[in-house]
Amino acid sequence: MDRIADIWGPRTPHTPGAAWPVRVDQHLEEGLTESDVDRWVQSACVLCSNGCACDVAVKDGRMVGVRGRAEDVVNRGRLGPKGLYGSWQWSDTDRLTRPLVRENGKLVETDWDTAMDLVVRRSKELLNEVGPLSHGFYTSGQLFLEEYYTLAVIGKAGLGTPHMDGNTRLCTATAAAALKETFGADGQPGTYTDIDVCDALFLFGHNMAETQTVLWSRVLDRLEGPDRPVLVAVDPRETKVAQHADVHLAPLPGTNQALMNGLVRELITRGWVDHEYVKAHTIGFAELKQTVEPYTPEHVAEVCRIDANDLRRAAELFGTKDRVVSTVLQGFYQSHQATAASCQVNNLHLLRGMIGSPGRGVLQMNGQPTAQNTRETGADGDLPGFRNWSNPQHIEQLARLWNVEPLTIPHWAPPTHAMQIWRYAEQGTIRFLWISGTNPAVSLPELSRVRAILRQENLFVVAQDGFRTETTELADVVLPAALWGEKHGTFTNATRTVHLSEQAVEPPGEARSDLDIFLDYARRMDFHDKDGDVLIKWKDAEGAFDAWRECSRGRPCDYSDLSYERLRGGSGIPWGTERLYGDHRFPTDPDYCEDYGHDLLTGATTTPEQYRAKQPGGRAFLKAAEYVPGPEQPSAEYPFVCTTGRTVYHFHTRTKTGRSRRLRDAAPEPWVEVSAEDAAELGVAQGDVVRVESERGAVEVSVRIGRCRQGVVFLPFHYGYWDTDSDEHDRAANELTATRWDPVSKQPVFKVSSVRITKREG
Repeated sequence: MDRIADIWGPRTPHTPGAAWPVRVDQHLEEGLTESDVDRWVQSACVLCSNGCACDVAVKDGRMVGVRGRAEDVVNRGRLGPKGLYGSWQWSDTDRLTRPLVRENGKLVETDWDTAMDLVVRRSKELLNEVGPLSHGFYTSGQLFLEEYYTLAVIGKAGLGTPHMDGNTRLCTATAAAALKETFGADGQPGTYTDIDVCDALFLFGHNMAETQTVLWSRVLDRLEGPDRPVLVAVDPRETKVAQHADVHLAPLPGTNQALMNGLVRELITRGWVDHEYVKAHTIGFAELKQTVEPYTPEHVAEVCRIDANDLRRAAELFGTKDRVVSTVLQGFYQSHQATAASCQVNNLHLLRGMIGSPGRGVLQMNGQPTAQNTRETGADGDLPGFRNWSNPQHIEQLARLWNVEPLTIPHWAPPTHAMQIWRYAEQGTIRFLWISGTNPAVSLPELSRVRAILRQENLFVVAQDGFRTETTELADVVLPAALWGEKHGTFTNATRTVHLSEQAVEPPGEARSDLDIFLDYARRMDFHDKDGDVLIKWKDAEGAFDAWRECSRGRPCDYSDLSYERLRGGSGIPWGTERLYGDHRFPTDPDYCEDYGHDLLTGATTTPEQYRAKQPGGRAFLKAAEYVPGPEQPSAEYPFVCTTGRTVYHFHTRTKTGRSRRLRDAAPEPWVEVSAEDAAELGVAQGDVVRVESERGAVEVSVRIGRCRQGVVFLPFHYGYWDTDSDEHDRAANELTATRWDPVSKQPVFKVSSVRITKREG
């Protein structure tokens, strides 16, 4: 079977409530059969946030294939194209095998002692000269839990810097923010098995067919089975999801909040509200009702440029079906008013009392495989264990756990989000920036600015990766890291399901796991607790996991009943219960909650005193905000709205998938997608090369005609220039995007850029 052409594989339809049937997908190196495999090693795929359990085939010390794990609750044996062809086929290619240091402007190979001595010497110099605020850490959503927790302790208890975040800020920050604002703490309320029993499925800005192929297979099996659920898609493009939808709402990018206010208003005005539930378990209904009152179907239709009757029909489906599941992803998270719009999805479920039971739940999805762990452990800048920066008791808990003085832990202000970290580096406040497992020279907005920051002489850049990338080429020190299959650890998917990934093979050359690199740095820096003992007391992955279990004990993300032994074999296990809030009590108590909340329009924080005055008492918040137009609107000079996103065959900046021949051949080059009407007006045909230009930069790419609504164009964001023959910056979509972010989640607004398109002559 060619899973490049047949992306989602054969159907296994089932009746509502029946277990999703098993279908084991497998791919081995050409010429090999199962009998040739020396051993199979437990893991899970790390090429989307689904976290599909799998086993890695090993022969002669090499990874030679992969198969899905039949008993796992997440995928029941299935794997997508990236999992089959991209999870392991990069392992024999152009890996980093020795550290690199910059000498006379060029990166040259060296040994570990030389590289780490350089890192530690510069780190200590800056600590002595400036202090901990000189240090910033920018990590990934693709390391292991144990590595994130170790990094968090280094930053918060070893150095004392608040400047920690990751590229999860680009993909999942709004998911966390929306959950905190509504429920008082992070943590996914729903579970994938809700899809197996729901009557209606709403996908808000979630192109599931391409971003999470196995989850979409699960949906397809319901759609093609008896008693299919109705499907509603919210997306400005006619994606595969939209093509299967009973209702397709295609709002103009940047108008999601107006659309959501309209849906909430319809539920209220047409009587589809469980008022007893709302009164007993929520706060804020009166303000929400008043805020959404102006958003009639006709008004929303005018703002969003949709059909008012489509809005009415979607609201009726949500309001009258007994079991509704909603998913949310980047179409909301990376757009204007991201947190506000995502909170309205939560509101829809709360208004109907539709949360915490089978087939009734919201999934504020993640974009990366271990994004959940950055949030839980504090590697994204939050406090470990979903603790509250503004709660002195929570600071005391961590200080006792780590045996450090409370003032060591930076908590005088909210943690520094990624976009501010880069701003501080630009201004010269941050002079030591450690980048691990990510490629910001392709993934961040306004790339010309990012390159200029990384090239500053007064900024010392450490880049830790498995390959040379656009980012490593701008670093002062490059540390070769072991990748998936070459190290040991756990990671947690978008539905809180924890998987153990065993080491299958040795890393190439002198490459080390991220955990070993962080532990080596901590040892060389001589971090100690207040009694003079070594601060970080674990020496391996299981020791780090056990330390994390204690850190999480008693908090919403409690891992204390999990262990490596429990996670070996069988299915992944969620922390907490299968689905949260079945008792309709939410973690909003002032002494327990993770955050005191924000104004959704301005991002202004709610003080502890203001929060306590609300007396939430375990009730959820119905947060409200009016729609306001975005700061960048189409104009005569830049008449199109440009939105960016993913293609099914690649993940992030193609560091791995671009090295898999099948995936690379399936999507070798970027493109721009335009509507047929816009193509005719521009005088361009399929395959023509055009220049797409914003105020910030330009790309030259070929044209694809079809799936966008008129006035909207789409670019995949995966493509940089490292694997091309030139150093020209004309492929990356983020040459066009702006340095703007949501006021609450601080997630960049990748989805709304004004551009013009001109045909390249000749």
